[in-house]
Amino acid sequence: MQTILGAGGAIGNELAKALPAYTDAIRLVSRNPKKVNADDELFPCDLLDGVKLVEAVRGSEVVYLTAGLPYRLRIWRTQWPRIVQHVISACMQTNARLVFFDNVYMIDAGHVGNITEDSPINPPSEKGKVRAELDKMILDGIRRGDLQAIIARSADYYGPGIANTSVLLELAYKNLKKGKAANWFCSFDRKHSFTYVPDAGRATAILGNDAGAYNQVWNLPTASNPMTGAQWIEAFANELKVKPKRQLATPLIVRIMGLFNPTMKEFVEMLYQYDRDYIFTSTKFENAYGFIPTAYTEGVREVVGQFRTPG
Repeated sequence: MQTILGAGGAIGNELAKALPAYTDAIRLVSRNPKKVNADDELFPCDLLDGVKLVEAVRGSEVVYLTAGLPYRLRIWRTQWPRIVQHVISACMQTNARLVFFDNVYMIDAGHVGNITEDSPINPPSEKGKVRAELDKMILDGIRRGDLQAIIARSADYYGPGIANTSVLLELAYKNLKKGKAANWFCSFDRKHSFTYVPDAGRATAILGNDAGAYNQVWNLPTASNPMTGAQWIEAFANELKVKPKRQLATPLIVRIMGLFNPTMKEFVEMLYQYDRDYIFTSTKFENAYGFIPTAYTEGVREVVGQFRTPG
């Protein structure tokens, strides 16, 4: 049995699609789980309920935590540590291995131009401090010998079918598709990596089913040589066959928008990822598994093609 906690999101769905290559027993856990594969077992559970969570993972060899929470610092501070502590405890009680799908918010701002598994942990944001706390909880469990776990990190992500949860698709694709100008933060000239979600799902399954991958941090496969903001916009515009209209949101503009838009208010502290090159490096994974990440041009083509009318 392999269990996905936080099933139903972008990563959870792609992971569920990939797991039948390794197991015929998949359990999907969320408040309202829905099948991805015909034989999936559904287990409704609030991850904040530590008692029920033990039952949700019982019998599992591998547990994947792919949950997402609303993009609100208050919620992250109060709920994320509780969820991770519950998951660690449940895995320890049931002797399950843990794979935690993570981001890179905890990485030092001066090192986001080359993000590797060894980049220094020095969170430049309040949300980054929360993520660093979660990683420490897992790594401490590994060091004590209480837990076998993997921290699988991803850059910001994109892919077909996830327009509502990808900042790239919100900024560029959706606006251009509506005939509007694409938006971007801080600078059009800085490079920005994005992980292709189907790659992330397949890679997370690979890691979870390799005993030698545990008790390590892994960057999930992400194409090298990322495009700049201007190039991302142009790539989507070319595929959509529209003009690459664009407009820039400076830090001042984002702060003003934050007075009226709660999401923009929460995003102000993350602008350091856009005022400099943000390059995510996955050489460790690629070399270990011979995995070639999906090229950005192909990823853009797949995103646009999902709604293209045949003929």
